Amino acid sequence: MRQPASFDAAPKSATLRVFPLSHTMENAFNERGVTVTRNGLSVAGQVFAFRDIRDVEVVTVYKNKLVPIGISLAGVAAAIAGGLYGSSATLVCGVMLVVVGYLSWTTQDVTHRLIVDTADGKREALSSVDLDFVERVAGVVRDARNATSAA
Repeated sequence: MRQPASFDAAPKSATLRVFPLSHTMENAFNERGVTVTRNGLSVAGQVFAFRDIRDVEVVTVYKNKLVPIGISLAGVAAAIAGGLYGSSATLVCGVMLVVVGYLSWTTQDVTHRLIVDTADGKREALSSVDLDFVERVAGVVRDARNATSAA
C-alpha cells in the first residue's frame, strides 16, 4: 500500500481528519504523569501556570554518605568489641550493622529535581532518577513559557 507524500495529499474522510498539530494538540508534552500545556505545567496534581513561573532549574541530589558510613563504623566498633570481650551477641549485632550500612549505601539513588521558581518561592515540582527526563521537562517548560510570553 502506498503512503501519501504529505498530510495534504492524504485521503479525505468524514471520520478521520488530519489537522496540523498546532491546532489540535493542547498538550505540548505528556509523559510519565507530567503534562505541559500552552497554559502551564501539571505534575502529580500540582498545577503551575506559566504566568506564575519565573524560572525552572534542575538540581541533582547526591547520595547521603554520612548515615551509611556512621552505621557501618558503629557496626565495626561493635563487632571488634564483641570479638575482644567474647560476646557473640555484640559480634553478631556489629556484623549486622555493617551489612545495614552497606545496604543503605547501595539502595540510595542519585535523584534529580525540577525546581519551579514562582512568586510564592521555589517549589519542587518533579523528582526522578532519570536526568534526561527532568532536563527534557525543564526545556519544554522554558520553551512553552517563552512562547506564551512572546504571544
